Amino acid sequence: MGLLWASIPDDPGDATDVIRNSRRISVALNLLPFAGIAFLWFVGVLRDRLGDREDRFFATVFLGSGLLFVAMLFVGAAIAGGLVRMLNEAPGPLVQSRAYALGRLQIRLTVQVYALKMAAVFMMSTATVCLRTRIVPRWMAVLGYALALVLIVQTSQATHWIPLVFPLWVFLVSAFILVENLRPRRLPAGPAGP
Repeated sequence: MGLLWASIPDDPGDATDVIRNSRRISVALNLLPFAGIAFLWFVGVLRDRLGDREDRFFATVFLGSGLLFVAMLFVGAAIAGGLVRMLNEAPGPLVQSRAYALGRLQIRLTVQVYALKMAAVFMMSTATVCLRTRIVPRWMAVLGYALALVLIVQTSQATHWIPLVFPLWVFLVSAFILVENLRPRRLPAGPAGP
């Protein structure tokens, strides 16, 4: 996400930076499916960690918002990939027809508005499940609520770096779960010997 935002100008009518940075944008777009796969893996790890303590209502919201987030992210990436390819082949007609500006606005709405709102819903439902089941520390769940609130109230004109709170929070929860899974487990004490 950071590589994309650093390579694409704010002005939806300006295509010169996109053409100049098309190689970096293509690298970022090619990495995006792996980020989506890693996120789906994260969802699976959380569901496995919840086990039979999973609340069906919150699990549905959690799973649905996570899947919608990845789907919208992929749709935005597909539109961006098409625009970059078309810009490299025939930039003049694309920009003059205003199709480029329309595509840029569609990407912005898909990713920076709708996908991020789904990310916020995912964070809130995950934080709720985490508070109820105590699979992560309480402060981590509360941080999830606070960051989700930031994502919900932010506008598409807000700073480009605000959306990074979502992957950073996912990384924090993932790192905690990984460390917890690597810790040696204590076996329950058995009956005393003869």
